[in-house]
This record gives sequence, structure tokens and C-alpha cells, in this order.
Amino acid sequence: MKSMKQWSHLKAENSWTMFKVMAELVDGFETMQKLGPCVSIFGSARVKEGHPHYELACEIAQKLTDEGFGIITGGGPGIMEAANKGAHMNNGVSVGLTINLPFEQFNNPYLDPRKTLNHRYFFVRKVMFVKYSQAFIALPGGFGTLDELFEVLTLTQTGKINKVPIMLIGSEFWAPLKEWLLKVVGEKYGYISPDDKDFIPIVDNPDEVIRIINEFYGGDGSSGLKPTFDF
Repeated sequence: MKSMKQWSHLKAENSWTMFKVMAELVDGFETMQKLGPCVSIFGSARVKEGHPHYELACEIAQKLTDEGFGIITGGGPGIMEAANKGAHMNNGVSVGLTINLPFEQFNNPYLDPRKTLNHRYFFVRKVMFVKYSQAFIALPGGFGTLDELFEVLTLTQTGKINKVPIMLIGSEFWAPLKEWLLKVVGEKYGYISPDDKDFIPIVDNPDEVIRIINEFYGGDGSSGLKPTFDF
């Protein structure tokens, strides 16, 4: 009898979880669809102001806002803060998709509070990153950055989202990973195809980031862009 009560409680809890997820999705869609074209920037939360990666993220975000793009980050410290700071300095759209974590997470001061979403569920947060970004930029980072990067690569490889620019910023950091993917995962084991290498160009210059995005969209910058996929 006790196990049946526990099972009934679990089913009720699952139903409430479904409603929480739906509410989070609806809130996200209603907020994000008003933004216009945006670029998601990923990177470590542990980088401090003045670090080369921090300053690079800030410069890239500034140049992107000059082109008419908003900036989407996880809303926390480090490279996320740097990217939001760059957008804020240029009076651009500065979006934070925050998540409840036991450590390393607080809202950085450069977010537009009207465009900040606080998430309970990682997968809902990823939907917002992916659906409303016209490009993805990964600066150096740890597990979280790699998780977000490989999520986007997987969705692109499998055709679940439209192909958009995905760039790795910083050859010293990313080149060993790309070489391992191509030489070991690709050539040795055949677990990715040769064409998959085109998904991940490595870039060091902020102006090159802008060139790649504008060339991908026919030189029109941010005009006429649509969500990455229909959900």
C-alpha cells in the first residue's frame, strides 16, 4: 500500500513539473520573440575583468551590437558578464538566461532586467539559446561551455536547427580540441564525417567574427533574420 501511495505522489509531482516546464517555455517565448536578431555568446564564468578572454568577449559583443545584433548570454559572471557589458556599453540588447545553481551564479550588472529570464530547467534554457540566435560564439570555458557548444553542434549536424555560424574564439584554447575531433573522432574512428569540420571555424580576431556572420547572411547584417528553428 505504501508503494502505491508513493507512486501516486510521484505521478502528481510529475504533472506539476510539466506545468512548471510549460510556464517557463511560455514566459521565454513571450520575452524572446520581441528581441530581434541576436547572437549567443558562451564562455567561462570564472574569468575576471582584465583577462584577455574577458576583454575579447566585450569587444566582440560591442562590434556585434554595431551590426544590429543583440547579445544573449547565461547572465552570470566571467565571459557572460563581459559580453553583456559590451552590449550595454553600446546601448544594445543585453539578454541574460540565468539558471539556479548552487555556486558560480549571480546576475551580472549589465543585463536588461526586462530581458532577463531565470530558469529552473537547463533544457528550457537551451531552447531559448538556440531558438533565438542567429550565430553562436564560444569563448574558452569549462564543462558548461562545452555542453552548450556540443548541443548546438549536435542539433546542426542532425538538421534539427537551421545551419548558422558557429565560431570558436581563441586558437590556443580550441585548436587541440578541434584536432582531436578531426584526427581521432573523425579520421581514426569515423564517428563524425569530414564535412562536420566546417561547423567549427576557429577565430582570433573580432573583425573576422563580424565578417563570417555578415558573409553567411549575404552581407545584409541582421536584416530579415528568423528564429533558428520552429518549436
